[in-house]
Amino acid sequence: MVLPVVTPAEVKAGDEIALTLEPLDTILARVGSALAAEVVQILGGTYGRRINALIGPGLNGADTEVTVQILERQGVRVRRFFLGELPPVLPPADLTLDGLLGIGIDRPFEAPDAGDTPVAAIDIVSGIDGLTGEAIGRPLRAGVTLTLMAYKPGLLFGAGAEYSGEIRVLDIGLDPQESQTDIVTDADVGAWLPKRSREAHKWNSAVLVVAGSPGMTGASHLVCRGALRTGAGYVHLDSAAADDPNVPTEVVVSLAGKGPRADVDKFGSLVIGPGLGRGEAPAEFVRTVLGSTALPTVIDGDGLSATSGHLDQIATSEAATVLTPHDGEYERLMGHRPGHNRIDAARELAAAANAIVLLKGPTTVVAAPDGQTLLTTSGDARLATAGTGDVLAGMIGALLAQGVPPLQAAAAAAHLHGRAAQMGPAVGLIASDLPELIPAAVHEVSLVE
Repeated sequence: MVLPVVTPAEVKAGDEIALTLEPLDTILARVGSALAAEVVQILGGTYGRRINALIGPGLNGADTEVTVQILERQGVRVRRFFLGELPPVLPPADLTLDGLLGIGIDRPFEAPDAGDTPVAAIDIVSGIDGLTGEAIGRPLRAGVTLTLMAYKPGLLFGAGAEYSGEIRVLDIGLDPQESQTDIVTDADVGAWLPKRSREAHKWNSAVLVVAGSPGMTGASHLVCRGALRTGAGYVHLDSAAADDPNVPTEVVVSLAGKGPRADVDKFGSLVIGPGLGRGEAPAEFVRTVLGSTALPTVIDGDGLSATSGHLDQIATSEAATVLTPHDGEYERLMGHRPGHNRIDAARELAAAANAIVLLKGPTTVVAAPDGQTLLTTSGDARLATAGTGDVLAGMIGALLAQGVPPLQAAAAAAHLHGRAAQMGPAVGLIASDLPELIPAAVHEVSLVE
């Protein structure tokens, strides 16, 4: 199931093409009909219903006007309010229909007070940037957003994710222009997950984890457990901690040396970095290991700090590499914060490092060097706790070891990571809870067609 995401620029380009194929009135009639049907469903009927229609000057306003004309013919009473003539407080109604600005916002917007009246936004809430999700001024807060044709980035990031409410994508008879960005679904992940053959053995999906140091062994344990629960047949931990009695029973452990293992290429993937510590010695060790293998590799945690200033080593490596930064790690790698446009930020790092980049956040962005991008929206605030990123690194490593391509491996792991968290408690979930929830998440997505 493909869920494309189109930018405001792509929408405008698509509108221009559509207008060369059909008259504007024909398109508006089709859009208005689709919107009116949704509004009637939201209202629960038309008899005795009253709406406040906020009508802007552009195509969003034209869509709204056609919609309310259809609703009026069906018996809905409509009050019209135009941009520049908005009262500070809207009168009571059964619904406020926000058709003011859509993706075309170009100045701060101060929304009127809708009171207790529910709000339905057309395409995107007025006051939300359609590209970044940033609030520009004081937006309305919608209970439902009726977005046309495809998702917009502003619905998924920043304040947009908070203010949009339920998002419904309306088929308006126009296909989105070819987009490089898609939202990951259960069906996608179910199709990407490999099926283990009868002849499989542990070395078919073996993961080498280089992680942990004295006082920071917990990170390495979480990586290993994440890998095991995501299908790794064998996990070997090279740790800098000489004494680590709490390592998971199923994990083979050895003391990390000053260089790479001689048998590194027996493994299917490498996960390096979590809990290794900062400083030049561990950083040099990371760079030495990375320079010695062509294994599909996940660089996480302290491994990312070690590669700061050395992206050229990753860019020229034969290894398919996945980088998993949060915003602070991104800044160390690129010299600046990701900013509001997180899709472009992830693409920028992916191109610079010639690697897959998983930029962590409430909506996680997974970008390839060629610009292809996958978004995962399954995570929530339960994942905002120490150690969950270590579990994610192990999950990606397990999928790489099973032969899943790096872009899909990173996106599938992020999606399953969020789905596993959803199965945990709303409050009190800790990172060590997550690995035990992964198999159920994998089973659920495997059932989706």
